Amino acid sequence: MTNLHPDLHSWLAQQPHGLRTFRTFQQKLEILSKDDPEQRGVCRLLSGLVGSYVEAFDEEPLPVAVADRAYGRLLDLVASLDLKGNSDRRLADINRVASCNLLN
Repeated sequence: MTNLHPDLHSWLAQQPHGLRTFRTFQQKLEILSKDDPEQRGVCRLLSGLVGSYVEAFDEEPLPVAVADRAYGRLLDLVASLDLKGNSDRRLADINRVASCNLLN
C-alpha cells in the first residue's frame, strides 16, 4: 500500500487507462501538493511525468497496449512511494520518479 496518499492510489487503481485519467491524476496531485507541502517535490515530479505522457498523445490515437503499459507503470510507481519514510528512502523515491518514463 502506498504512503503517498492511500486515497490517491485507490482512486488510480479504479480508473480506466485513458488520457483523462492521467489529466485528473495531475489535478489530484496539485491538490495533494497544496494540502501536504512536504510532498510538493514528488508531486511536481509525478505531475511532470504524467504531463509528458499526456503531451505525447494529445490529439493522437493512444494505442491500447501503450495505455495499459503506462497505466501499470504509474500505478506501480505510486504504490512504491513511501513519503513518510526517512530521508534516504524519500530521496530514493524522488530519484526513481525522476528517472521513470511512462512511454518506454
